[in-house]
Amino acid sequence: MATILHSLGRAVDALVSVYDPDRALYRHRARQLLQRAYEGASNKDGWKPRRAGASPNTDHTMDAAALRARSRALTQNVPYIAQGLRSLTASVIGTGIIHRWMRSEEATYNDLFQQWTRVCDADGRHDYYGLQAAAFRAAKQDGEVLLRLRPRRAEDGLPVPLQLQLLEIDWLDSSKTGTFEGRQVINGISYDQLGRVAGYWLFDQHPGETGVSMRSRLSSRFVPASRIIHYFNPERPGQGRGFPQISPVIARVRDLQLYEDAELQRKNLETRLSVLATGPVAEMANPPSPNEVVDTTAAKAGDLGPLQSGGITQLPGSTALTVVEPKAAPGYVEYLKFNLHLIAAGFGVTYAMMTGDTKGGSWTSERAGRLNFQTEAEVERWLHFIPRFCDPITRAFADAAELGGHVKRASYDVDYSTPKWNYVNPKDDVAADVTEIFSGLSSFSEKLRQRGYKPDQVFEELRTDIEKLRSNGVLDVMLKLLKGKQLEGASSDAEGAAE
Repeated sequence: MATILHSLGRAVDALVSVYDPDRALYRHRARQLLQRAYEGASNKDGWKPRRAGASPNTDHTMDAAALRARSRALTQNVPYIAQGLRSLTASVIGTGIIHRWMRSEEATYNDLFQQWTRVCDADGRHDYYGLQAAAFRAAKQDGEVLLRLRPRRAEDGLPVPLQLQLLEIDWLDSSKTGTFEGRQVINGISYDQLGRVAGYWLFDQHPGETGVSMRSRLSSRFVPASRIIHYFNPERPGQGRGFPQISPVIARVRDLQLYEDAELQRKNLETRLSVLATGPVAEMANPPSPNEVVDTTAAKAGDLGPLQSGGITQLPGSTALTVVEPKAAPGYVEYLKFNLHLIAAGFGVTYAMMTGDTKGGSWTSERAGRLNFQTEAEVERWLHFIPRFCDPITRAFADAAELGGHVKRASYDVDYSTPKWNYVNPKDDVAADVTEIFSGLSSFSEKLRQRGYKPDQVFEELRTDIEKLRSNGVLDVMLKLLKGKQLEGASSDAEGAAE
């Protein structure tokens, strides 16, 4: 049909050009405007994206459960995926992101928070910084994670009447979609008339727990949004749920695993030296043992079965011997590394972080890759984890401290200190820190917090150490030795300049 219409159009154009050339030119220009400006939008290659135009919530409804199950399976069974997730968690969260209250009753807040970090986990498995790492790891593996705020009674003996309960996203009733209690519910999340999250429909138990009845699996109850922290990384406007970090490369990882399995089988065959024999081989083979059953049906039918190491398999026909020698297929390592680089890029980590392989790369290239990863990790910290996970906990803790009568009023004026990155070149990096401090671009306290130290504790230890060294007469000796070393270094620099 399209061909007929195209031919008819050309005939009309030819006829118009005879009687009205200007009109023919106008028709030609109009037809050219209908051509696509972007080659990537052409349908000639047959590429039709799946579920084009679907909302992020529709994509989540259709694909998230399968992606989450596969992400967990790969994390549990593929070593470099597990290592990549560990490295990502260690790099972004490290030993924990530290909260430090500023100005209003800061000493009281900081002291309370330090005590509370040890007992904040409602399940009693982590301290606060361990919860940070566990939440981040679960969110990257499953795409999202829930943290439930659990108010406590004063008689529970906690520094503030609050604890945190970390929940896998399976607790959220994803099948809950429609209108419930007068609100719109999409994928288990309830929204008010303005589109804000009003609450979550949660099961009473993990639906995959052993011994949970079918009725418990199907029933869920509404929990207000003020009691839930839903942490995920939204990538599209209007996205209400998250996808696993490894989603873009799940298919590639699985294909690579199949390729590795095939290579393992080929290697196994390479180690086997077998001989195919046609004709009477009774005199060549070892006689069977009394209890051994000889099956000649497979050989007559042409099914050799598994080849035995160092064995002889009889085939019908005249006498002939053929040695089975599988040939090694070249390029396995190169192909494996190429795919691992692509998987690392899709996973959001460097190749070295995911595999532990640091061979073949120069120091400059490794440093460049590491710096690029650090930039992405800082984005993850400051644009996602801190505002969507740490800030809500800060507000809940401050409210609980006021409710418990420990402070006059709730204060949310908090400064966050993230773990310091490991030095690639310690000498130059320390010198850069010192330059920042004496240039007024940073403070001693901030640099200490970045390294994971508590400034007040360090300053107190320094004061105590200096007093001890001065009282023992060691401080003056150390200063003289340091001064002599500096003079020696200056003299060496002068001699080098003179030469």
